[in-house]
Amino acid sequence: MQIAVLARSGNRKRELVRFLKFSAVGTLGFVIDYSILNLLILGAGFPKFLANCCSFSVAVISNFIWNRLWTYPESRSRPIASQLGQFAIINVIGLAINTAIFVSTDRYLLGVAGLWAPYIGRAATAIGLSHRVLAYNLSKACATAIALFWNFGGNRLWTYRGL
Repeated sequence: MQIAVLARSGNRKRELVRFLKFSAVGTLGFVIDYSILNLLILGAGFPKFLANCCSFSVAVISNFIWNRLWTYPESRSRPIASQLGQFAIINVIGLAINTAIFVSTDRYLLGVAGLWAPYIGRAATAIGLSHRVLAYNLSKACATAIALFWNFGGNRLWTYRGL
């Protein structure tokens, strides 16, 4: 009985460590995603939807490499092509979740015509940003936080199953 309890607590600890590593890799991906998103929107004039798809895709590639090398190093014994395919499928769904939340949160809640526009406008003024920039960055943060759980769960259960 005690061995089973210890095994379960060991598994929980290992999964918690993996989730923390996955989150650290995700934080790097988030920095990459945000940087490219802002560069494309503010610097190159891309539409938000297209900028989000591009920035998210670059971050996913970084995340795959780091998760394979660090979060799940034992996964390197599996073929990279099939693993990359699984990771890509999970993350394409994650991109759809991320983009839907990003665009709808920006449009209906935080953007200039959104439900919380007056509050975002005041906050933006107080910190010296335009309403537009603060709104889409907060929208991206919401989208990323929600998509994190899909991406971790989907990849843990499929891409890195059995590890």
